[in-house]
Amino acid sequence: VQLQASGGGLVQAGGSLGLSCSASGSVSDINEMAWYRQAPGKERELVAFITPGGSRGSSDPVKGRFTISRDDAKNTVYLQMNTLKPEDTAVYYCAVSRFSYSGRDLANYQYWGQGTQVTVSS
Repeated sequence: VQLQASGGGLVQAGGSLGLSCSASGSVSDINEMAWYRQAPGKERELVAFITPGGSRGSSDPVKGRFTISRDDAKNTVYLQMNTLKPEDTAVYYCAVSRFSYSGRDLANYQYWGQGTQVTVSS
């Protein structure tokens, strides 16, 4: 599975951005999909994940502000980010797992996109 993320950029605090990530290749392998982020000098952390059935989980810092969704007909996962804060600045990565119950653990995701930069100015 190959993943191509897009939609990052520069936005002012309080603004919104939408990310998308399209999968190609062995798309029949896709099970759970997720977004992670990595800020400079920090470890990669979960933003949100979504199961084929639409169940979602997200990290506490983004709850109520970010929404993950997927369109299986397009093999695409989305991340809508609202009320952005400077601390949301990071490289955002999409990830796909072949397995159920992958959830929050990044070790469970086999396929990763190249990352897209999101910068939030204060």
